[in-house]
Amino acid sequence: MFKATVNITLRDSILDPQGKATHHALQNLGLNQISKVRIGKLVELNIDADTEEEARSIAEDACTQLLANAVVEDYEITIHKKQTVS
Repeated sequence: MFKATVNITLRDSILDPQGKATHHALQNLGLNQISKVRIGKLVELNIDADTEEEARSIAEDACTQLLANAVVEDYEITIHKKQTVS
């Protein structure tokens, strides 16, 4: 059993209005040290697979077929081996 963590973000070339609004709000709170905010989404997948490579392939398929819009979003997959509870 593996856990895939998928971090999906808008491509740098795509305007992020939610990130811009959040950045403005943070500046209004006096947090002027923050120079840029980009908002994304985090997806966690529990995957039944025999190997890490198989789990990565399944997560990749999930991203390309449903989770991420390849036209405007990038994604990064991290695979973790789930600990079994005795």
